[in-house]
Amino acid sequence: MKIGIFDSGLGGLIIAKAIRKAMLEYDYVYLGDTKRVPYGNRSHEAVYEFTKEAVSYLFKKENCAIIIIACNTSSARALRRMQQEYLVNYNHTRKIMGESERKILGVLIPTAEECAKYEKVGILGTLGTVSSDTFPREIKKINKKTRVFQSAAPMLVPLIEEGEKVLAKQFIKKYLKPFLNKKLDAVVLGCTHYPFYKNEIKKVLNKGSKSAKGRTRVISQDEIIPKKLKEYFVRHPEIEKKLAKNKKAKILVTDITPNIKKLSQKWFGKNTRPELIHL
Repeated sequence: MKIGIFDSGLGGLIIAKAIRKAMLEYDYVYLGDTKRVPYGNRSHEAVYEFTKEAVSYLFKKENCAIIIIACNTSSARALRRMQQEYLVNYNHTRKIMGESERKILGVLIPTAEECAKYEKVGILGTLGTVSSDTFPREIKKINKKTRVFQSAAPMLVPLIEEGEKVLAKQFIKKYLKPFLNKKLDAVVLGCTHYPFYKNEIKKVLNKGSKSAKGRTRVISQDEIIPKKLKEYFVRHPEIEKKLAKNKKAKILVTDITPNIKKLSQKWFGKNTRPELIHL
């Protein structure tokens, strides 16, 4: 069985690359819904339906034992419902058929746990993630004293999917401006696409934002999720022992745009060949 990684587009490849680097022995399949990216401006119901279609494909067609939803919008708007409704029904059916249970995890809660270590945190996210208020809610559950500020960055995902960096700089400055006078301890890249602009974001923050403890730290999910997944497998050896260990990986996409091959090879290796699927 495989580890499935799902994102609305190609941004999650950054997370997938980091996970695979930390745990190379397993078999992976990445699914990017490049036909319908971005999810950030979609309704809750649309995000749920899109996420369910992708998860169903990975479970049924790719035999995944566990799926990481590497999309903060899906994690914020769909994950809990996926776990409480879809997964419960799916596993009940599998149990009747004598098959093992499957798991779905998100990236938002592990990131919130990291945020809760700080006094003042900024969340840079999609419109969907920011409007859901999931980050502040989950951070406050862990540490009520953490002050959370949010800024939506709706243009960054389309620009990243196009591999654009020059034009993005003006938008990065605009979206980070609300944080610059807050003296934040950390800013979270609250979308799996955003590490693509990690260096540009750090430059803007380091010029205009200083916390009481010094520079504002940038919290990037590609640095958090691999460690958290390793810890999960230690706690759940019944999941880990199901996983195939052939060091294989493949990328599935719902639309092959001119930029997909270039980005997928950049983020996942020169020999990467994205496969087109239909959800």
